[in-house]
This record gives sequence, C-alpha cells and structure tokens, in this order.
Amino acid sequence: MITTKDIAERLGLSVSTVGRALSDDSRISEETKFRVRQAASEMGYVGNRAARMMRGASSNVVALAIPDIRNSFYSTIAHELSKNMEAEGYQLMLSETDDDRMVELRHLRELSATRVAGVIIVPTARPHSDSVRLLRTMPHLQLLRRHPSLGSQWFGVDDREALRRATAHLLELGHTRIAYLGGPVELPTGADRLEGFRSALREGGLPDDAGRAELGPPSSVDHGRQAVRRLLEEPDAPTALVLGSIQLTLGVLEELSEQGVRVPGELSVVGFGDEPGFSWWGPGLTTIGLPIQEMATGCALWMMRRLKTEPSNDGPYTSVSPGSLVLRGSTAPPGGPVPSRPH
Repeated sequence: MITTKDIAERLGLSVSTVGRALSDDSRISEETKFRVRQAASEMGYVGNRAARMMRGASSNVVALAIPDIRNSFYSTIAHELSKNMEAEGYQLMLSETDDDRMVELRHLRELSATRVAGVIIVPTARPHSDSVRLLRTMPHLQLLRRHPSLGSQWFGVDDREALRRATAHLLELGHTRIAYLGGPVELPTGADRLEGFRSALREGGLPDDAGRAELGPPSSVDHGRQAVRRLLEEPDAPTALVLGSIQLTLGVLEELSEQGVRVPGELSVVGFGDEPGFSWWGPGLTTIGLPIQEMATGCALWMMRRLKTEPSNDGPYTSVSPGSLVLRGSTAPPGGPVPSRPH
C-alpha cells in the first residue's frame, strides 16, 4: 500500500508537507499541492479518511435527507446536486426518511457520527428536538420545506403563488366547482399550497367552501387514485381539479385513464411537477413546472460557500424560486355536468 512516506521520498519533501498538501492546507503552496496530488495519483495512493476523521477532520461527503426517492422531484434534484458536488470534490450521500421523524433522527445521528461535511434536508413535519440539536452542530440548509427550529437557510418554491396561479387559470376558464388534492397542512408546503388554492377562490369572488380540498399523504400514488374516485362519485362532482404533489398527480392520472374520464371534456386537470410523460398524457397535462435545476445549483453553491468559510460568517439566507404554469390540453371551459362513473 502506497503511503505518504512513499510520496514524500519520491518528491524529496517531508511527510508532514505531503499530508498537509493532500488535506488542502492553506500553508502549502498551490504548486506543491499540485505536485503532491499528481504523484499520489500516479502512484495509486488512497487516503486514509478514517484516520483523518479521528483527528477531527470532516469527510468530503454531503448528505441529502429526503422523504421518498420515488418522488421524481427528489431523485432529479439528487442527480443535479451530485453533479454539482462532484465538480467541487464532494460526494453526495442519500438518506431516505419516509417522512418519519424518528427515522430522520436515526439518520442524523449516523451522519453526525461519520462527520459528514454538511446536510441538505427536506425536514419532516415535526423534527425531533434531538434532530434540531444535531443539525446545529453541522453545516446544513433546508430544501423545499422550511421548519423554524432548523435555522434560516432555506431553498424553496413559492408554493402559495404557484397554486394560486393554477387555480386562477381554472377560474378564468369559467370553472366554479374546483377540487384540490394536496398534502397535509402540518407540512409547510401543504399549508402554503392550500392557502394558494383558497386565496385564488377568494380573489375570484367565491367563498372558501366553493372549493373542495382533499388532504392526505403527498407521497402516496394510491391516495391520489382513491381521492379522485371519491370526488367523481359525488352528485355535485367538480368540473376541475388542481393537484399539490407529483405522486398525487400520478395517482390521479392513472385513475382517470382507468375510468375513461374525458379530459378536459368532463374534467379539467392541473398537475404538479412536469414529469417527462406529462406532456403526452391524454391531451397533454397542464401542470405546475418546478425549477429543479435552478434549485439544485443554488443549494450546491450555497453549501460549497458555507464549507469554505468560517461559521461566524454564516448568516440567514432564503432563496425562493417561482414555479411556472405550463399550459397544455388538459384544461378547458366547463362542458356541462360530469356524468356519474360506472361502479
């Protein structure tokens, strides 16, 4: 096994100089660092990261803690973050919490024990107090969801405005019986999206109770299927539907296709997120586009800056990206009562 002593002998340097060069010590010149790294690469040197961590150094791993990797928003942003981190010499580690605060805590304990360089987290609705304490010891930022106890560094989407615009679009087409399927209000994103839906109804001159809101697990495709099935069976079924998560959108589209519902003739639909298949589903799905690449790049740049500066320079930071309304063929003026579905 090649050691720092072997590299030092080859280059005529001290072992301590080689060690400092490999750890990017500011006391070593860039020229010497380059020579040492080049020799290390040629000789097949593999650093003993465990030994470095025992001396108190952090790893080059940044963790991404998310609720559900099956949600394409999270898998896509993980891919984009990984590429951005790799360009800066860091590696992305994935942690899946399933929106369970105790799983979240266990993962954070492991991440802390392995001395990750930093954490990007989509927090659960009510993070455990021990999770809060652990995150205070690590560079971290919140993604998409924001919990006050976890600090003031956050990258997200203007969920309220995105849902307001989507609902306003349906109102402009003449719909007055509009339903919303979204996540629970315990989640910050769920509360903001529901408020956006209701604010559009108020602005359109309709009372809050004019719109039906079905709230449930945002990561459940099956919940989307069941919820839209119930709505379509009601005597005064909605003529339009706006959705508040990617997984719910997938469930709704599956159910509508299975039941043969004519979109937009019987039901206008505005989805959430813009999956590759959404553009060719049925007449093409009108949907809320999410700025995933922009958010991933912003998160990576902020984390890199944070890891290269003193903690005392770490002030509050908020980045709010606007969603976009992607207009396609799944929305149109109401075409009359929705016929009852066969049982």
